[in-house]
Amino acid sequence: MQRYVFDPPVTPALPIAGQDTLFPIRRIYCVGRNFADHAREMGHDPDREPPFFFSKPADAVSAAGQDMPYPPQTEDLHYEGELVVALGAGGRDLNIDEAQTCIFGYAIGNDLTRRDMQSVAKSLKRPWDLSKGFDGSAVIGPVHPVADTGPLNSGAIKSFVNGVERQNGDLNMMIWGVDEVISALSQSVELRPGDLIMTGTPAGVGALERGDVIAVEIAGLGRIETKII
Repeated sequence: MQRYVFDPPVTPALPIAGQDTLFPIRRIYCVGRNFADHAREMGHDPDREPPFFFSKPADAVSAAGQDMPYPPQTEDLHYEGELVVALGAGGRDLNIDEAQTCIFGYAIGNDLTRRDMQSVAKSLKRPWDLSKGFDGSAVIGPVHPVADTGPLNSGAIKSFVNGVERQNGDLNMMIWGVDEVISALSQSVELRPGDLIMTGTPAGVGALERGDVIAVEIAGLGRIETKII
């Protein structure tokens, strides 16, 4: 029997609200510019073009409530409050109805971004993976089963920095809805149980400083907080 040369890493996981079980994370996909107002504030046309995606490593997850060290190689760390969709099933080339049946639940997320690093990479037409996929960059709260919440197609999504409201949108403002996002992503990769999809952020993103507390709220899912240290 073959053995590993060292112990394989522990599978990253999230707590499931109201249960004593964990949701194992396979991959984290993120949708870029999925709110028209955020697309405009970032200097882009919000026309309904096909969605595009980027990824974060599964072990980039930082549990809600944990302190987050200010990351290196940036002086412009941004918050982005987002709805996270957790998949309990998958497949390829899913239609809208099939996409809906893949949803296990939802969570609140914060897509932390090294914005200055991202801007430089964009200007040089280089990949910007490390501006999005650094350690702790995917702050995600407990997964709420869809059996408890029902489909989340609308509802307030807000972010606060030190108690001051910075983002105030609604999930129904997404350019591409949750089912459409899942269907579109399945055209490129085979989705599987354990995949997470961060579905985009409304307008109002901005910088965080050491000592700030960033909170994200989504109607029906509650609130998560992170202190930047």
